[in-house]
Amino acid sequence: MTLQEKCDQLLYTAPAIPRLGIPAYTWWNEALHGVARAGYATVFPQSITIANSWDEELMLNVANAISDEARAKYHEFQRRGKTGIYQGLTFWSPNINIFRDPRWGRGHETYGEDPYLTGRMGYEFVKGMQGDDPRYLKTVATAKHYAVHSGPEPLRHTFNAKVSERDPRETYLPAFRTLVKDAGVYSVMGAYNMFRDYPCCANPILYGILRNEWGFKGYIVSDCWAISDFYTFTKFAKDAAEAAADAVKAGTDLECGVDYKNLKTAIDRKLLTEEDINVAVKRVFTARFKLGMFDPDNIVPYAQIPFFVNCSDFNNSLARKAACESVVLLKNSNILPLSRDIKTIAVIGPDADNFESLIGNYNGIPKDPVTVLRGITNKLAPGTRIIYAE
Repeated sequence: MTLQEKCDQLLYTAPAIPRLGIPAYTWWNEALHGVARAGYATVFPQSITIANSWDEELMLNVANAISDEARAKYHEFQRRGKTGIYQGLTFWSPNINIFRDPRWGRGHETYGEDPYLTGRMGYEFVKGMQGDDPRYLKTVATAKHYAVHSGPEPLRHTFNAKVSERDPRETYLPAFRTLVKDAGVYSVMGAYNMFRDYPCCANPILYGILRNEWGFKGYIVSDCWAISDFYTFTKFAKDAAEAAADAVKAGTDLECGVDYKNLKTAIDRKLLTEEDINVAVKRVFTARFKLGMFDPDNIVPYAQIPFFVNCSDFNNSLARKAACESVVLLKNSNILPLSRDIKTIAVIGPDADNFESLIGNYNGIPKDPVTVLRGITNKLAPGTRIIYAE
C-alpha cells in the first residue's frame, strides 16, 4: 500500500484498494442485545435487564445466537455486494462501564454497578460473539468505553476523571482486565472523556495498562468523533492533524470519525512517522484476516451459518427465556400470580402497549413483538374484560 492508502485504512469507512484485492469495509456495527440497525433480528433483553439473571450460561447462549445472526447477515450482505454501515463483523459491544451514577443516560447499556458481575457477563458475551475456532474469529467484540467513563452524559466530551489509583483498579478497570486477559476480546473502544488530563483515546493507559500490563493484542478504536474533542472541547490539540497524531501514537489504531483523514498531513508536519501508521494498519488488517475476510467461504466455518437463523423459532424461544430469567419481582402482596379465571383486569401505564419500550437502544427490529398488554390478552380466557389506559 502507498502511505495514503495506509492512512485511509485507519478510518472506520475504509475504502477499497482494487489492485490489491482489498474490498471496502465499514467497521461500525452494533450488537448490544441483538444485531442492531440491520433490519429484522432477534431482540434479546437489554443488558441491564439480562444482568438481573446472574446467569452466565444464559449470557453465553444469547451471545452465540447474536453472533449466528450476525454472521448470517454479513454473508447475505456480501452476496448482495453491500459493504455499508451495520453490515460488517466488527461489533461495538459490550458496554462494560460501571453504572453508579443515575445521571448517566446510558446506564441501561451496561451490566450494572458491580465490577465482578460486569466482568462475568461481559466475559460470556465476548466468548459467544467471538466463537471458539482456533483459527477464525466468529465476529469481533469490542469492550467499551475504556476506561473511567460513566458520568453525566452532557459532560462526556469535556469531563476530566481525576481519581485515586484505587478507584480504577477496584471499580472501573477489573471488567476490562477480565475481558482482555481471560476472554481474549479483540477490540477495545476508547471513551470520550479525559482521564488524568489526557483524552482516553490519547492516554498513556492504552499502552501502559492495556497493552503492556495486560498483554492486549487486538486493535483500539475511538468512540465516534472522540478525537475531534481533542481540539473542539478540551484544547488538548490545536487542530485535527495534531489530534490524529496524538491518538495514533498513543495506540488508537482506528478512528470512528474524520480526523484520520489528516494523518498524511501529520506525517508531513513530522508529528507522526510512517512506522507509526504501519503498526496500526497491521493491527486492523490482522482482525480482518482473523475474520476470514480474505479466505474463501468454504474454509471459514462460520460462513456456513444459514440466513434462516435470523429470527428463528429457536432464537425467539431463547429471547423469551432470557426475559423470564431476568424479571425481578420487588414486592408481592399476595396478588401474584393472577388467576386465569379473572373476569376484569385493568392494564395501565405508558409502557403497557408501547413497542418502543420493548426494544431498548442499539436494537434490531423484532418480527413479532409482544407488548405487556398483548401478552396479558393472550394469557387470559376469551371473554375476559380488559380495560387499557395509557
